[in-house]
Amino acid sequence: MPAYVIAHTGNFRDAAALDEYRRRNTDAVAHHGGRFLVRGGDVQVLEGTWEHERCVMMEFADADAARGWYQSDEYAPLKAMRQAASSTMMILVPGIEQPTS
Repeated sequence: MPAYVIAHTGNFRDAAALDEYRRRNTDAVAHHGGRFLVRGGDVQVLEGTWEHERCVMMEFADADAARGWYQSDEYAPLKAMRQAASSTMMILVPGIEQPTS
């Protein structure tokens, strides 16, 4: 079953570091079989409040693959780079089984 990592980011402190993070994380996510579904800052609030500047959503084959990316030695320095350059809230949620025909 697919799994999704959803990140809400803001309070950007180092634009150059975040550009480097995005470039290198693209490869790290792909290395773990993931792909980006949403990666942007044009957020339109439909209901409630939204205090973040950016929303990112990644899809992985399953939760183990997502955790493999997040806990990998490859991602560790990138995570530290992101944490120093911005504030992030990140969750891992399971997808739903799609009915087969």
